[in-house]
Amino acid sequence: MQGVGTRQYAEGMTDRQLALRAWESLFRAQHQVLGEISTDFDGAEITQAEYDVLLTVVRGSAMTARLRDITANSLTSQPSVSRLVERMVLRGLVTKAADPDDGRGAVVTATEAGARAFRNVAAVHGRSIASRMSVLDDDELAALLRLTEKLRR
Repeated sequence: MQGVGTRQYAEGMTDRQLALRAWESLFRAQHQVLGEISTDFDGAEITQAEYDVLLTVVRGSAMTARLRDITANSLTSQPSVSRLVERMVLRGLVTKAADPDDGRGAVVTATEAGARAFRNVAAVHGRSIASRMSVLDDDELAALLRLTEKLRR
């Protein structure tokens, strides 16, 4: 006999109340941690949104990424990413050109100034993330990674 809050709704489905509690906890943890590490961008040369774009671009071959890949890796909508990239072009952080493999697309390349600004923030941001995540041991971090990857599939 199952207790209150542990009902199964269908074969193989998880308990609804547990799922809701887990979701809320995940959401609140993400919100809290993001709030804490967002201070890494206070006074930085680039904003957190610009960092997000540059993260994809700098990791690409020759510090270049397709605009559609930047959008896919971003937490913001395609029109917002396009406007952000245009502002970054004007600031000299990236260049944008037609994608030679897809005439409708664009490729974005980090400038030296953009790559330098990214590296400056990445060093600080990486330490903040590592410090905040240090409350988990390596096995817990590996489990968290597996679970979040499973949720994203």
